[in-house]
Amino acid sequence: MEQNSFLPILIMLVIAILFAVFTVVFSSLLGKKTYEKGKLKAYECGIEPIGEPHARFDIKFYLIAIFFLLFDIEALFLFPWAVVFSSLGLYGFVEMFLFIAILVFGLAYVWKKGALKWD
Repeated sequence: MEQNSFLPILIMLVIAILFAVFTVVFSSLLGKKTYEKGKLKAYECGIEPIGEPHARFDIKFYLIAIFFLLFDIEALFLFPWAVVFSSLGLYGFVEMFLFIAILVFGLAYVWKKGALKWD
């Protein structure tokens, strides 16, 4: 591998950093320092906001999101496995069976704990 093979990447990285710094500095020098009162509100739709702008979400919302990602990743592993299933043989089948069994055990655990109930 040549010594200069990473030189274009380094040049692009330096240009990107310089561009980011230039735009932030230039906009802060040229930008308006004072704002209208309406610009500081959370929304500019003409309706006064009601309640706190940062509402708290229940922890179950995040748990459902994590479970969704977990089973999404499971599907991501199942598709390539299904494509090369015939070439993996018994070893590949047993490994994927163990993988799915662990996920099913995890699903049964969270189901039993009531984490999937939405009140």
